Amino acid sequence: MASVHEICDQFVEDFAASHPVLATAIGIPGYDDQVTDYSPEGHAARAAMQKRALEAVQAAEPADASERSAKAVFTERTGLELEIHEAGLDIASLNVIASPVQELRQVFDLMPTGTPEQWATIAARLGKVAGALDGVRASLLVAADAGNAPALRQVTKVAEQAETWAGLGGDKGFFDALVEGAEGVSDALRAELAHGARSAQEAYAELAGFLRAELAPKARAKDAVGEDAYRLWSRYFVGANLDPREAYEWGWGEFSRLEAEMKEVAARIKPGATLAETAAALDEDPRYRVRGKKAFEEWMQQLSDTALNELRGKHFEIPDPIMALDCRIAPPGGGAGAYYTGPSEDFSRPGTMWWSLPSGRDEFSTWREVSTVYHEGVPGHHLQIATAVYERSLNRFQRMFAFTSGHGEGWALYAERLMQDLGYLSDDGELFGMLSEQLFRAGRVLVDFGMHLELEIPRGTGFHEGERWSPDLGLEFMLTRTITDPPLVHDEIDRYLGWPGQAPSYKLGERLWLEAREDARRRQGDSFDIKDFHTRALRLGGMGLDTLREQLAELD
Repeated sequence: MASVHEICDQFVEDFAASHPVLATAIGIPGYDDQVTDYSPEGHAARAAMQKRALEAVQAAEPADASERSAKAVFTERTGLELEIHEAGLDIASLNVIASPVQELRQVFDLMPTGTPEQWATIAARLGKVAGALDGVRASLLVAADAGNAPALRQVTKVAEQAETWAGLGGDKGFFDALVEGAEGVSDALRAELAHGARSAQEAYAELAGFLRAELAPKARAKDAVGEDAYRLWSRYFVGANLDPREAYEWGWGEFSRLEAEMKEVAARIKPGATLAETAAALDEDPRYRVRGKKAFEEWMQQLSDTALNELRGKHFEIPDPIMALDCRIAPPGGGAGAYYTGPSEDFSRPGTMWWSLPSGRDEFSTWREVSTVYHEGVPGHHLQIATAVYERSLNRFQRMFAFTSGHGEGWALYAERLMQDLGYLSDDGELFGMLSEQLFRAGRVLVDFGMHLELEIPRGTGFHEGERWSPDLGLEFMLTRTITDPPLVHDEIDRYLGWPGQAPSYKLGERLWLEAREDARRRQGDSFDIKDFHTRALRLGGMGLDTLREQLAELD
């Protein structure tokens, strides 16, 4: 019988072949000229593969502690993937941030373009985009007929994204802009690229038409997914079977605590001012202003490089391959905000921090964004994800496939506050920005749980007390009780409603990381070393929060 590690390694190879878009996204070579089958048959084939591998792992006897951990991680993650498939939620996937429509477009951001051979690979994949979107349409129709139609809000917003990428909004289409950058290619290949770009853009235009004309009439009017679906998605994103009411109540306490802390900092920046007035004053301060997208990209890269160099050796173990982190402006069309993509398995493609900026804006306030660079870069996502990829004691599933929002986003939020503990964020403006992000993430707990479960707003909160959450109240709360940029807030509400259970994972994950650190400190006493704790914890790789709690409890 194969060992746990061998089964997991083989599963990664098999699954990558069945999901080429994911293979490129996580950096497994060999599939860049192909696309994923997003049809109901494609989803069913991948689920069957997961089921076989899960049964094999469950039957395998772990040889050591490493395999016991690997078995727990694979069983929890793959078991939830199968639950989602059995509930019919995989074929119904359509939202504004992380569904097949976005991942098929975004995969081209990760493809190398340095040689004619690499451009030929892009041309081959471009020619298959239309077929992949046919599969998406087929799955969405089957899901709708089975009573799993997406909400109308998501259908409409994704149609707008598809129109942008197709070039229907007045600007150049994404794919035309992509192939214009091809240099050193033959006339024949250039013609093939141009044809592929037109085909892909036409396919996205047709998808937009399908969404508006065929799927919208079948879409559900209500945004809330209800308790059963929400509990499943929450377990998937958090990796723990939470009590949503307890988490909701905790979220209110955390929000109030952070609000009070922000007021203390605001009093030092602009005495007597509200949080919003303090933010406006910081926005006007030339010390925190950058003009132009290129200048913003350079600011982001410089801050990221400084963190890498200053934290290495002193606070974290950072091997040479992890020292490469690219910072780039994301193509238009997606939601506003920052995100991270990991390095390839061999580190030939570095980890990348992407920033999707609001259209039409050319001036940016950096006080808001310093902690976000730490969140997406080092010591946040880049350190965490690249460390797992680098760690050869883990199997390939643990290194490449086991990212869980509660673990990953929880660590990245923990990393923001950690930078203050390490002596950074001493500038009150930048500290205020970090706290505003913390407050925003606490607000997410309230709004996400509240909107999807239609919970009551408690007394004493100063906000529509006794009423039940709705999307309109969620938007009002985030606009009036946080100081987040309004365009981002509008995007965020759409995101929460289409991605139930993901947004609270940041704060809930951070809570567990803080608890685990203090538990280790209590157990180890004077011998506790925070650098050692971080090193050993990150080398465990990704996993759900319940599994993480168990694994961290064994670190002595």
